[in-house]
Amino acid sequence: MSTARTAPEEPVRYERRGPVAVVTMNRPEYRNAQNSAMTYALDRAFYRAAEDDEVKVVVLAGEGKHFSAGHDIGTPQRDAHLPFERRAGLWWDHSGKQGAESRFARESEVYLGMCRRWRELPKPAIASVQGACVAGGLMLAWVCDLIVASEDAFFADPVVRMGIPGVEYFAHPWAMPPRIAKEFLYTGDRMSARRAYEVGMINRVVRPAELADRTMELASRIAEMPRMGLALTKRAVNQAEDLQGMHAGMDSVFGLHHLAHAHNAETAADSLGGMDVRAMKKAGS
Repeated sequence: MSTARTAPEEPVRYERRGPVAVVTMNRPEYRNAQNSAMTYALDRAFYRAAEDDEVKVVVLAGEGKHFSAGHDIGTPQRDAHLPFERRAGLWWDHSGKQGAESRFARESEVYLGMCRRWRELPKPAIASVQGACVAGGLMLAWVCDLIVASEDAFFADPVVRMGIPGVEYFAHPWAMPPRIAKEFLYTGDRMSARRAYEVGMINRVVRPAELADRTMELASRIAEMPRMGLALTKRAVNQAEDLQGMHAGMDSVFGLHHLAHAHNAETAADSLGGMDVRAMKKAGS
């Protein structure tokens, strides 16, 4: 009997189709939950797209039935305790440290820091979303300039059930009107693709079978524009958002996010308020 083992697939695939780079999260068996290995693989893919002069537009997609179910809080490959080469900031290695000294350093790196840098990629990025786009999945879609979603897509940020005021890349009041953002967070309910389109969070809703093709059509059309024009236009809109308080707002909410973790650590089973994957599913996430 052979004892050979198949090498695990890469957590992110990279493919160039003419002027479009397609970056695909590749943990479909776990609904593309984001462990650190995937996050750093995404970072490498975005760097690769940035450095390739032939790439004009980037598409971010998820393999399988779901775009991304969020941060990895319970798969067999959860690796939040492991060290990785830090790329997004100058905070120290979180591994081997305790409490806020560990969690704040790690989340400054792999969540807020990574997402902010990806948002500044000087090439248009389009999220191609099907199925679940939940919590950390929202962060990945929101760093993209445009979102195309299939009719079966749904969006949710249920982490208030953990006593936490939203995910680390807190773009909620900019991705949708503030009152809609409050309802979205207060209830933790799923928002359908159609409703997300109505409130201006996404650009297009398409049939599931057409998602890849329609996203590529849009990417190819954008790729006809001059590279410098696209880069400057993206920067102009991003700067306008930041002048409306987006950057400073995220900093302030990131502090509240970690206050919530610290409160949970003192009053509950753990920094997530005892809400593991099973508890979150039972609660309806």
